[in-house]
Amino acid sequence: MSIAYKLFKFDDDGIIPNNPKLPIILYYGAFKNHPQEIEPTFNLNNWQNSWVNGVYDYHHYHSNAHEVLGVRAGTAKLLIGGMLGALIEVKTGDVLILPAGTGHKKESSSPDFEIVGAYPEGMDYNVRTGEPGERPKVLQEIQSVKKPSTDPVYGDLGQVLQQWV
Repeated sequence: MSIAYKLFKFDDDGIIPNNPKLPIILYYGAFKNHPQEIEPTFNLNNWQNSWVNGVYDYHHYHSNAHEVLGVRAGTAKLLIGGMLGALIEVKTGDVLILPAGTGHKKESSSPDFEIVGAYPEGMDYNVRTGEPGERPKVLQEIQSVKKPSTDPVYGDLGQVLQQWV
């Protein structure tokens, strides 16, 4: 694989739990020359229940599912990991793989920003926002989400299989 990637890991900030074991994976430009192939590739690699839209402009996370986000058009600045996380700039063709519990929020985007989301084996997902009543249930849910059997971009290869051990 010649696509550049970066790993991120954020601690629980008391509101957004993030994931204590699995890193966030950012593939730079994985689909930059063929962004229309993002959703079919995710689905082929068994990351399904896909949708095309944007990213919510408030902090949220999924306690019961991992999520992949592929930028089909435009650019955005996403705050990943909650208030104490990092502002990550993504552009057409980039792919961000978020383990269960990872906070994410859109800070800004170009008018044409469009993203594809999907989940391993078509998992259903919830939307959590860090409300006090969510704990400790969400912490248990995050720990119980099984690791995917494939990488959304590279199938039987890729960083999900190498990093999420």
